[in-house]
Amino acid sequence: MAIPVIYNLRSVRARWTSAIVAILGIAGTVSVFVAMMSLARGFKMTLVSSGSTQNAMVRRAGSTSEIDGAVSLEQVKVLQDAPGVARSDAGPLVSAEVVVIAAFPLKSSGTDANVQVRGVSPMVLRVRDNIKIVAGRFFQPGLNELVVGNHAATSYQGLDLGDTIKFGGGAWKVVGVFDSGGGAFDSEVWADANVVNQVYHRPENVFQSVTAHLTSPGALGAFKDALTADPRMTVEVDRERDYYDKQSKTLTTLIVVLGTIVAVVMGIGAVFGALNTMYSAVAERSREIATMRALGFGAGSVVFSFLIEALLISFLGGLLGCLLVIPLNGLTTGTMNFQTFTYLAFAFRVTPELLLGGIAFALFMGLVGGVPPAIRAARQPVSVALRAL
Repeated sequence: MAIPVIYNLRSVRARWTSAIVAILGIAGTVSVFVAMMSLARGFKMTLVSSGSTQNAMVRRAGSTSEIDGAVSLEQVKVLQDAPGVARSDAGPLVSAEVVVIAAFPLKSSGTDANVQVRGVSPMVLRVRDNIKIVAGRFFQPGLNELVVGNHAATSYQGLDLGDTIKFGGGAWKVVGVFDSGGGAFDSEVWADANVVNQVYHRPENVFQSVTAHLTSPGALGAFKDALTADPRMTVEVDRERDYYDKQSKTLTTLIVVLGTIVAVVMGIGAVFGALNTMYSAVAERSREIATMRALGFGAGSVVFSFLIEALLISFLGGLLGCLLVIPLNGLTTGTMNFQTFTYLAFAFRVTPELLLGGIAFALFMGLVGGVPPAIRAARQPVSVALRAL
């Protein structure tokens, strides 16, 4: 015979002060856990969304990122004729690119932050067809002109539309602002690749990566096989989205590990709070427990009843913690990308899966904190407690 759940609801309400303490402890733990996971999720989604499944990135064999790559103009020409490369009236949809780092002062603090300056080809907007110019115009090839991502425009001094800024030994005019739909490119500054090479005194006709737009996502296999089999091409080929997924792993793993450690430490405190609440309930209700046992409720019913009470408290704590963290969704922040050593803006992503994970974490804490007191309640001597009535 099971003890009615209404009994547990009334018990929690009667002991609301100790229950609130336990609920707040669990809520704090869940909110921190979900916030850290949403931070990692947002960083990963920002980088991964930068890549397209229909684009291939080509860089020097053995390079870990495009910043340490090297692809010659001769190799670019071979790549343009490879099978699977999409074409337009203007030619193959290929963008040979260079990447440098420049320090720009943040509007919020005035301190310098590393910004990735990407030299691209005039074909780049056809190669990355999800990127749109939202203000001004695209740069003219051969001129010291910039187009900047919308996050870069709002985050750094000197990158507003129409500004002229000096870096790399040259003066550049901002002629346009683009939007990549929340990808990493929104934190970048773009210019003509040949001009960037000249201003930074880099070798002519040497690029760090090449991005090719393919006829379809399935064309990657033939494209990659043709390049890796060509003795002139010592290159590594990745689907663009896979490349950016790899780039996100270092910082994502760090955030997840730190978040888990913090959540576990706080979780231990929350479990002790739940234990204290439930042990107090057992001590205060020894006569009630004995009476129920005398009326025919078995030890299993008592254990189950106390577990229901502990899980109810933990569920309320988990729900409160999730509600506290929901306002963070979409909030933009920024950090250093350790793969490129540049500043990257991204948003918290509080997803339904993370919220369900927070509730599950709360229920786990409630289970751990509820089992020992429940067992103790079930083992209480009935006769001793009844004699005190």
